[in-house]
Amino acid sequence: METLTLILAGGKGSRLDILSQRRSKPAMPFAGKFRIIDFALSNCTQSNLYDIGILTQYLPLSLNEHIGSGKAWDLDRRDSGVTLLQPHNYWYLGTADAVLKNLEFIQRKTPKYVLILSGDHIYKMDYRKMIAKHKEKGATLTIATQPVDFKEVHRFGIMSINKDDEIIDFEEKPKTSKSNLASMGIYLFNYELLEKVLLNIKRDDLDFGKHIIPYLIESTKKEVYAYQFKDYWMDVGTYDSYWETNLQMTKDFTDLDLYDPTWKVYTKSEDLPPVKVGSNASIQTSLVSNGCVIEGSVINSVLSPGVRVGKGSVVKDSIILNNVIIGENVTIQKSIIDKKAVIGRNSYIGYGDDLTPNIEKPDLLESGITVIEKRTMIPDDVQIGRNCRIFKTYDFKEKNIKSGSTLR
Repeated sequence: METLTLILAGGKGSRLDILSQRRSKPAMPFAGKFRIIDFALSNCTQSNLYDIGILTQYLPLSLNEHIGSGKAWDLDRRDSGVTLLQPHNYWYLGTADAVLKNLEFIQRKTPKYVLILSGDHIYKMDYRKMIAKHKEKGATLTIATQPVDFKEVHRFGIMSINKDDEIIDFEEKPKTSKSNLASMGIYLFNYELLEKVLLNIKRDDLDFGKHIIPYLIESTKKEVYAYQFKDYWMDVGTYDSYWETNLQMTKDFTDLDLYDPTWKVYTKSEDLPPVKVGSNASIQTSLVSNGCVIEGSVINSVLSPGVRVGKGSVVKDSIILNNVIIGENVTIQKSIIDKKAVIGRNSYIGYGDDLTPNIEKPDLLESGITVIEKRTMIPDDVQIGRNCRIFKTYDFKEKNIKSGSTLR
């Protein structure tokens, strides 16, 4: 085998808060019918990489059910396929530690190269171009990179390169930096080097960004290169970025084309009937997935499969996940409603102009987004303000919920 692909898909996505309580970040729904991991998996199959190990850990059930045998991505082949790698003796303590704990799996495959991906980013990439660059340079490690805003350098591994794309300096999540060239969390290793470095650096919390890459740049400077990727790439790790990136997909022009027939994004689709739009319904600038029944108005929003919008209801600037039922004469404004919630008649979610940050989690909710937990039952005539976190266990004795509230 020339290239084995490993997808790191065990992340909790803690800044997604309520949304990641019952699923890992790569399993998060995106743009209606997709999951975030669909992008990495589709990139693999489009790049003719069919031997894949997916390293899961945090709440893997939803992700495992979604991937199944890998048929949706043409991975259920006789001589290749997808393998789900759950911790089997000890919990993964770092990104490189996760790979180390599955070293036996890699050794059995005897690859020449190992491509390591993050399973929680939105992008389209032909990995064959990165592999070709790796071979051309005679690299032992190639890291995919992209410039980021200088205000965001603290979120990424930041590197400096010379005119030959050789990485000459690397710092993991610096407070400030003269460079803004960020690691995308995509690494292509020569297998011999990967095995050697994983076994030689003795740490329980072994991490690529914190330990492996700095060590290699210092010890083998002329063999570590950057592959500069200049197309769309997004990490949707916060409420704001998740909301903004989903709604970007509704626009007339998008930097990420979900409708390009030459580079499809595959997913495990649900067997649901076509979208049904009632005689008095209206839909503007929105994504509406299979199985939805719309009798009200949907404006600048994303509806996942099986959502029902009742008569006289208005859904605006919102993300509604699978099988949510919205009653009659409901208004939903700038909200994220998780799966199988039920919204009673005459309710208003995201009410008013009071943008008081969430009192319990002001760092997560301050832009006006209200978030409703999966399977929450909201009674009739409830009014919920902005920046609210609503858990399904709340009994709604109080029907007027102030902005910034967290209700359990």
